[in-house]
Amino acid sequence: QVRLMESGGGLVQAGGSLRLSCAASGRTFSNYAMGWFRHAPGQEREFVAALSFTGRNIYYADSVKGRFTISRDNAKSTVYLQMNSLKPEDTAVYYCAAVFSSFIQFPDWAYDYWGQGTQVTVSS
Repeated sequence: QVRLMESGGGLVQAGGSLRLSCAASGRTFSNYAMGWFRHAPGQEREFVAALSFTGRNIYYADSVKGRFTISRDNAKSTVYLQMNSLKPEDTAVYYCAAVFSSFIQFPDWAYDYWGQGTQVTVSS
């Protein structure tokens, strides 16, 4: 069992920045690939970014590429999502997820564990 807890969401103006954190507990964090997803009202849950268990392999959705940065600190069992140049369309609940895998996973059904989510609201 892996428990995930997101933090760092909030209200920010367009063009601003936020840094989300996801603290993991329960199992060896470095054995898990990690991902960030988001879910806006009336839309499907969307892949945002993911990285491998070492952090060497990283992938971003086109909609956030160049603006968001995913990273992990295995010593702290934490994964981060630095979000810059935020846009109103980035407004959503953001979730981190973990999968027992060496490789990046893209579909949400591949992930084994999910956090409770943190709200990000970007005003125009």
